[in-house]
Amino acid sequence: MGIEGGRGDFEWVYNDQPHTSRRKEILAKYPEIKSLMGPDPQLKWVVSGMVLTQLLACYLVRHLSWKWVLFWAYAFGGCINHSLTLAIHDISHNVAFGNKQARWNRWFAMFANVPIGLPYSASFKKYHIDHHRYLGGDGLDVDVPTELEGWFFCTPLRKVVWLFLQPFFYALRPLVVNPKPVSQLEALNAVVQLVADIMIYYLWGLKPVLYLISGSILCLGLHPISGHFIAEHYMFLKGHETYSYYGPPQPHHFQRRLPHGAPRLSKHPWQQTTACEENGSRVLRLAAAAYLLGARAVGLCL
Repeated sequence: MGIEGGRGDFEWVYNDQPHTSRRKEILAKYPEIKSLMGPDPQLKWVVSGMVLTQLLACYLVRHLSWKWVLFWAYAFGGCINHSLTLAIHDISHNVAFGNKQARWNRWFAMFANVPIGLPYSASFKKYHIDHHRYLGGDGLDVDVPTELEGWFFCTPLRKVVWLFLQPFFYALRPLVVNPKPVSQLEALNAVVQLVADIMIYYLWGLKPVLYLISGSILCLGLHPISGHFIAEHYMFLKGHETYSYYGPPQPHHFQRRLPHGAPRLSKHPWQQTTACEENGSRVLRLAAAAYLLGARAVGLCL
Protein backbone atom coordinates (compact mmCIF):
# COMPACT_ATOMS: atom_id res chain seq x y z
CA MET A 1 0.00 0.00 0.00
CA GLY A 2 1.79 3.13 -1.21
CA ILE A 3 4.82 4.04 -3.31
CA GLU A 4 7.40 3.89 -0.50
CA GLY A 5 6.37 0.34 0.30
CA GLY A 6 7.20 -0.83 -3.23
CA ARG A 7 3.85 -0.33 -4.96
CA GLY A 8 2.41 2.73 -6.61
CA ASP A 9 -1.17 1.52 -6.86
CA PHE A 10 -3.58 -1.21 -5.85
CA GLU A 11 -3.68 -4.46 -7.81
CA TRP A 12 -6.49 -4.06 -10.33
CA VAL A 13 -8.22 -7.06 -11.90
CA TYR A 14 -11.25 -7.08 -14.15
CA ASN A 15 -12.67 -10.56 -13.77
CA ASP A 16 -15.55 -11.59 -11.53
CA GLN A 17 -14.98 -11.77 -7.78
CA PRO A 18 -13.73 -15.27 -6.94
CA HIS A 19 -16.46 -16.57 -4.64
CA THR A 20 -18.93 -17.48 -7.39
CA SER A 21 -16.47 -19.39 -9.58
CA ARG A 22 -14.89 -21.09 -6.58
CA ARG A 23 -18.28 -22.17 -5.32
CA LYS A 24 -19.16 -23.87 -8.60
CA GLU A 25 -15.76 -25.50 -8.97
CA ILE A 26 -15.53 -26.77 -5.41
CA LEU A 27 -19.09 -28.10 -5.28
CA ALA A 28 -18.55 -29.97 -8.52
CA LYS A 29 -15.32 -31.54 -7.24
CA TYR A 30 -16.24 -32.08 -3.58
CA PRO A 31 -20.04 -32.44 -3.20
CA GLU A 32 -19.52 -33.90 0.29
CA ILE A 33 -18.69 -30.39 1.50
CA LYS A 34 -22.40 -29.78 1.95
CA SER A 35 -22.34 -32.09 4.95
CA LEU A 36 -19.99 -29.65 6.73
CA MET A 37 -22.44 -26.78 6.60
CA GLY A 38 -24.55 -25.95 9.62
CA PRO A 39 -24.75 -23.90 12.82
CA ASP A 40 -22.40 -24.36 15.75
CA PRO A 41 -24.37 -25.15 18.93
CA GLN A 42 -21.38 -24.23 21.11
CA LEU A 43 -21.00 -20.67 19.87
CA LYS A 44 -23.77 -19.14 21.98
CA TRP A 45 -22.24 -20.57 25.16
CA VAL A 46 -18.73 -19.42 24.30
CA VAL A 47 -19.95 -15.91 23.50
CA SER A 48 -22.09 -15.76 26.64
CA GLY A 49 -19.05 -16.76 28.69
CA MET A 50 -16.98 -13.96 27.16
CA VAL A 51 -19.71 -11.38 27.80
CA LEU A 52 -20.04 -12.45 31.44
CA THR A 53 -16.24 -12.41 31.83
CA GLN A 54 -16.17 -8.81 30.67
CA LEU A 55 -18.96 -7.83 33.04
CA LEU A 56 -16.98 -9.38 35.89
CA ALA A 57 -13.91 -7.45 34.71
CA CYS A 58 -15.95 -4.23 34.79
CA TYR A 59 -16.67 -4.88 38.45
CA LEU A 60 -13.00 -5.61 39.19
CA VAL A 61 -11.53 -2.52 37.50
CA ARG A 62 -13.96 -0.04 39.00
CA HIS A 63 -11.52 1.14 41.71
CA LEU A 64 -8.21 0.76 39.83
CA SER A 65 -6.08 3.74 38.86
CA TRP A 66 -6.42 4.90 35.27
CA LYS A 67 -3.05 3.49 34.20
CA TRP A 68 -4.12 0.03 35.33
CA VAL A 69 -7.51 0.38 33.70
CA LEU A 70 -5.76 1.05 30.38
CA PHE A 71 -3.24 -1.73 30.99
CA TRP A 72 -5.93 -4.33 31.55
CA ALA A 73 -7.95 -2.94 28.66
CA TYR A 74 -4.98 -3.59 26.35
CA ALA A 75 -3.71 -6.83 27.87
CA PHE A 76 -6.98 -8.58 28.69
CA GLY A 77 -10.31 -6.92 28.01
CA GLY A 78 -9.52 -5.78 24.51
CA CYS A 79 -8.45 -9.31 23.57
CA ILE A 80 -11.85 -10.62 24.60
CA ASN A 81 -13.58 -7.80 22.76
CA HIS A 82 -11.51 -8.57 19.68
CA SER A 83 -12.71 -12.16 19.84
CA LEU A 84 -16.27 -10.89 20.22
CA THR A 85 -15.96 -8.89 17.00
CA LEU A 86 -14.95 -12.12 15.27
CA ALA A 87 -17.86 -13.90 16.91
CA ILE A 88 -20.17 -11.18 15.60
CA HIS A 89 -18.75 -11.88 12.14
CA ASP A 90 -19.79 -15.51 12.43
CA ILE A 91 -23.15 -14.65 13.97
CA SER A 92 -23.75 -12.40 10.95
CA HIS A 93 -23.57 -15.63 8.93
CA ASN A 94 -26.26 -17.11 11.22
CA VAL A 95 -23.80 -19.46 12.93
CA ALA A 96 -25.34 -19.26 16.39
CA PHE A 97 -28.92 -20.36 15.66
CA GLY A 98 -28.95 -21.31 11.98
CA ASN A 99 -30.45 -19.68 8.91
CA LYS A 100 -34.02 -20.42 9.97
CA GLN A 101 -33.61 -18.25 13.08
CA ALA A 102 -32.04 -15.19 11.46
CA ARG A 103 -33.71 -12.75 13.85
CA TRP A 104 -32.36 -14.64 16.87
CA ASN A 105 -28.90 -14.29 15.39
CA ARG A 106 -29.38 -10.52 15.00
CA TRP A 107 -30.48 -10.16 18.64
CA PHE A 108 -27.69 -12.39 19.89
CA ALA A 109 -25.18 -10.29 17.96
CA MET A 110 -26.39 -7.24 19.91
CA PHE A 111 -25.84 -9.18 23.13
CA ALA A 112 -22.30 -10.06 21.99
CA ASN A 113 -21.84 -6.38 21.16
CA VAL A 114 -22.42 -5.20 24.76
CA PRO A 115 -18.79 -5.47 26.02
CA ILE A 116 -17.47 -3.71 22.91
CA GLY A 117 -18.96 -0.49 24.26
CA LEU A 118 -20.01 0.98 20.91
CA PRO A 119 -22.82 -0.18 18.57
CA TYR A 120 -21.28 -2.37 15.90
CA SER A 121 -23.08 -5.60 15.09
CA ALA A 122 -25.97 -4.35 12.94
CA SER A 123 -23.80 -2.08 10.79
CA PHE A 124 -21.23 -4.83 10.36
CA LYS A 125 -23.91 -7.20 9.10
CA LYS A 126 -25.18 -4.63 6.59
CA TYR A 127 -21.79 -3.98 5.03
CA HIS A 128 -20.33 -7.46 5.40
CA ILE A 129 -22.86 -8.77 2.90
CA ASP A 130 -21.26 -6.51 0.29
CA HIS A 131 -17.79 -7.73 1.28
CA HIS A 132 -18.77 -11.25 0.23
CA ARG A 133 -20.94 -10.29 -2.72
CA TYR A 134 -18.51 -7.77 -4.23
CA LEU A 135 -15.17 -8.99 -2.84
CA GLY A 136 -12.58 -6.32 -3.61
CA GLY A 137 -15.04 -4.30 -5.68
CA ASP A 138 -14.08 -0.64 -5.95
CA GLY A 139 -16.61 1.47 -4.06
CA LEU A 140 -18.54 -1.61 -2.94
CA ASP A 141 -16.28 -3.61 -0.65
CA VAL A 142 -15.56 -1.17 2.18
CA ASP A 143 -12.97 -3.50 3.72
CA VAL A 144 -10.57 -2.27 1.02
CA PRO A 145 -8.66 0.92 1.93
CA THR A 146 -9.48 4.03 -0.07
CA GLU A 147 -7.15 5.46 -2.70
CA LEU A 148 -6.33 8.31 -0.31
CA GLU A 149 -5.28 5.84 2.39
CA GLY A 150 -3.05 3.99 -0.06
CA TRP A 151 -1.46 7.21 -1.27
CA PHE A 152 -0.82 8.83 2.11
CA PHE A 153 0.11 5.87 4.34
CA CYS A 154 3.06 4.86 2.16
CA THR A 155 6.04 4.93 4.55
CA PRO A 156 6.79 2.54 7.44
CA LEU A 157 6.01 5.21 10.04
CA ARG A 158 2.76 6.22 8.36
CA LYS A 159 1.74 2.59 8.07
CA VAL A 160 2.24 2.19 11.81
CA VAL A 161 -0.03 5.20 12.32
CA TRP A 162 -2.56 3.63 9.94
CA LEU A 163 -2.49 0.38 11.93
CA PHE A 164 -3.07 2.30 15.15
CA LEU A 165 -6.01 4.15 13.59
CA GLN A 166 -7.43 1.10 11.82
CA PRO A 167 -10.57 0.89 14.01
CA PHE A 168 -11.49 4.45 13.04
CA PHE A 169 -10.89 3.84 9.34
CA TYR A 170 -12.90 0.63 9.52
CA ALA A 171 -15.80 2.44 11.17
CA LEU A 172 -15.76 5.61 9.06
CA ARG A 173 -14.78 4.25 5.64
CA PRO A 174 -18.28 2.88 4.84
CA LEU A 175 -19.81 6.30 5.53
CA VAL A 176 -17.52 7.84 2.92
CA VAL A 177 -17.18 5.09 0.31
CA ASN A 178 -20.65 3.54 0.28
CA PRO A 179 -23.07 5.32 2.66
CA LYS A 180 -26.40 3.63 3.30
CA PRO A 181 -29.53 4.66 5.22
CA VAL A 182 -29.64 3.77 8.90
CA SER A 183 -31.70 0.62 9.37
CA GLN A 184 -34.11 -0.22 12.18
CA LEU A 185 -31.68 -2.87 13.41
CA GLU A 186 -28.91 -0.29 13.61
CA ALA A 187 -31.13 2.03 15.61
CA LEU A 188 -32.08 -0.81 17.95
CA ASN A 189 -28.42 -1.81 18.26
CA ALA A 190 -27.54 1.76 19.27
CA VAL A 191 -30.33 1.91 21.85
CA VAL A 192 -29.41 -1.47 23.37
CA GLN A 193 -25.75 -0.47 23.56
CA LEU A 194 -26.54 2.91 25.10
CA VAL A 195 -28.74 1.32 27.76
CA ALA A 196 -26.03 -1.24 28.55
CA ASP A 197 -23.36 1.46 28.87
CA ILE A 198 -25.61 3.56 31.12
CA MET A 199 -26.32 0.57 33.35
CA ILE A 200 -22.60 -0.22 33.69
CA TYR A 201 -21.89 3.43 34.46
CA TYR A 202 -24.69 3.53 37.04
CA LEU A 203 -23.49 0.36 38.76
CA TRP A 204 -19.72 0.81 38.70
CA GLY A 205 -18.84 4.26 37.37
CA LEU A 206 -16.96 5.63 34.37
CA LYS A 207 -13.84 3.46 34.51
CA PRO A 208 -15.53 0.19 33.47
CA VAL A 209 -17.19 1.92 30.50
CA LEU A 210 -13.88 3.35 29.30
CA TYR A 211 -12.20 0.01 30.02
CA LEU A 212 -14.55 -1.62 27.50
CA ILE A 213 -14.38 1.07 24.82
CA SER A 214 -10.62 1.67 25.04
CA GLY A 215 -9.97 -2.07 24.98
CA SER A 216 -11.97 -2.43 21.77
CA ILE A 217 -10.11 0.43 20.09
CA LEU A 218 -6.64 -0.64 21.24
CA CYS A 219 -7.00 -4.30 20.31
CA LEU A 220 -8.45 -3.64 16.87
CA GLY A 221 -5.48 -1.45 16.01
CA LEU A 222 -1.78 -1.73 16.79
CA HIS A 223 -1.87 -4.96 18.78
CA PRO A 224 -0.47 -8.46 18.14
CA ILE A 225 -3.94 -9.96 18.23
CA SER A 226 -4.88 -7.90 15.16
CA GLY A 227 -2.22 -9.48 12.95
CA HIS A 228 -4.77 -11.65 11.19
CA PHE A 229 -6.41 -8.55 9.67
CA ILE A 230 -3.26 -7.92 7.63
CA ALA A 231 -2.84 -11.58 6.72
CA GLU A 232 -6.42 -11.91 5.53
CA HIS A 233 -6.89 -8.72 3.56
CA TYR A 234 -3.63 -7.38 2.10
CA MET A 235 -1.45 -8.57 -0.77
CA PHE A 236 2.30 -9.01 -0.34
CA LEU A 237 3.11 -11.36 -3.23
CA LYS A 238 1.58 -10.69 -6.62
CA GLY A 239 -1.25 -13.08 -7.30
CA HIS A 240 -1.80 -14.00 -3.65
CA GLU A 241 -4.61 -11.93 -2.19
CA THR A 242 -4.82 -13.44 1.30
CA TYR A 243 -2.67 -15.47 3.64
CA SER A 244 -3.11 -17.89 6.50
CA TYR A 245 -2.46 -16.64 10.02
CA TYR A 246 -0.69 -18.80 12.62
CA GLY A 247 0.34 -16.28 15.28
CA PRO A 248 0.29 -17.00 19.02
CA PRO A 249 -3.15 -15.38 19.55
CA GLN A 250 -4.69 -17.88 17.11
CA PRO A 251 -6.63 -19.87 19.75
CA HIS A 252 -8.53 -16.68 20.66
CA HIS A 253 -9.46 -15.96 17.04
CA PHE A 254 -12.09 -18.64 16.44
CA GLN A 255 -9.50 -20.47 14.28
CA ARG A 256 -9.14 -17.61 11.78
CA ARG A 257 -6.30 -19.17 9.83
CA LEU A 258 -7.16 -19.76 6.20
CA PRO A 259 -7.60 -17.14 3.48
CA HIS A 260 -10.98 -15.39 3.49
CA GLY A 261 -11.51 -16.57 7.08
CA ALA A 262 -11.30 -19.84 8.91
CA PRO A 263 -12.49 -23.31 8.02
CA ARG A 264 -15.81 -24.06 9.73
CA LEU A 265 -16.58 -27.60 10.80
CA SER A 266 -20.07 -28.17 12.08
CA LYS A 267 -19.44 -30.29 15.20
CA HIS A 268 -16.07 -29.79 16.86
CA PRO A 269 -14.28 -27.30 14.60
CA TRP A 270 -11.44 -26.49 16.98
CA GLN A 271 -10.33 -30.09 17.43
CA GLN A 272 -11.00 -31.17 13.86
CA THR A 273 -9.20 -28.21 12.34
CA THR A 274 -6.10 -28.79 14.46
CA ALA A 275 -6.11 -32.51 13.77
CA CYS A 276 -6.52 -31.95 10.05
CA GLU A 277 -3.59 -29.57 9.94
CA GLU A 278 -1.37 -32.01 11.81
CA ASN A 279 -2.31 -34.90 9.55
CA GLY A 280 -2.32 -32.88 6.34
CA SER A 281 -5.58 -34.57 5.48
CA ARG A 282 -8.00 -33.79 2.70
CA VAL A 283 -10.64 -32.83 5.26
CA LEU A 284 -8.88 -29.53 5.92
CA ARG A 285 -9.13 -28.63 2.26
CA LEU A 286 -12.80 -29.54 2.39
CA ALA A 287 -13.27 -27.38 5.47
CA ALA A 288 -11.66 -24.37 3.82
CA ALA A 289 -13.81 -24.92 0.78
CA ALA A 290 -16.87 -25.23 2.99
CA TYR A 291 -16.19 -21.77 4.38
CA LEU A 292 -15.98 -20.30 0.88
CA LEU A 293 -19.31 -21.92 0.15
CA GLY A 294 -20.95 -20.55 3.25
CA ALA A 295 -20.40 -23.09 6.01
CA ARG A 296 -21.98 -21.91 9.23
CA ALA A 297 -19.99 -23.14 12.20
CA VAL A 298 -17.15 -21.80 14.26
CA GLY A 299 -14.37 -23.09 16.50
CA LEU A 300 -14.03 -22.57 20.22
CA CYS A 301 -12.03 -19.55 21.21
CA LEU A 302 -11.41 -20.44 24.83
